Amino acid sequence: MKKVKAVETCSWPKGDELMIKYHDEEWGTPVHDDKKHFEFLVLDTFQAGLSWKTILHRREHFRKAFANFDVNKVAKFTEKDVEKLLQNEGIIRNKLKVRGTIKNAQLFLQVQKEYDSFNNYIWQFTNGKTLVNKRKDMKEIPAFSKESDAMSKALKKLGFTFVGSTICYAYMQAAGMVNDHLVTCHRYEHCS
Repeated sequence: MKKVKAVETCSWPKGDELMIKYHDEEWGTPVHDDKKHFEFLVLDTFQAGLSWKTILHRREHFRKAFANFDVNKVAKFTEKDVEKLLQNEGIIRNKLKVRGTIKNAQLFLQVQKEYDSFNNYIWQFTNGKTLVNKRKDMKEIPAFSKESDAMSKALKKLGFTFVGSTICYAYMQAAGMVNDHLVTCHRYEHCS
């Protein structure tokens, strides 16, 4: 009888079903859709200082709270919307992050106007290509890079909030701008 080789994967999902699904279907897959870019921007804003698992398990609550990640609607949120969001137990009720998300939505729309899409703007930080790393161990994955430093600096200059280099690097990983799947992971080749 032939022995079936176990599928190797990155270790960070740690047996969590939702994290595994996210790893296997989304993380590291290049994103070129502005709606998805805005979703990741919102989720990464709320991730600042927290674990991705915390955010991922509240993703559907965020989706509902932030108008299905419709940037045009979020950009028009009022003080009444802010107060409502701060009462929503399904999301992270942080006033600075809620206000920051609305401000980021308004700036996102400005970037779309200037660059024809947010996608055109954001991919400039990797010259329009996925940066393919050859990591063999999770310990080799950095918290930031020169590209995330540049992205962070540029976004801050535009007025975006919660866009430090570490958050920008997490964004780049999620949006497939960098491939940080381990070389032994079954997703590595797909995301390259």
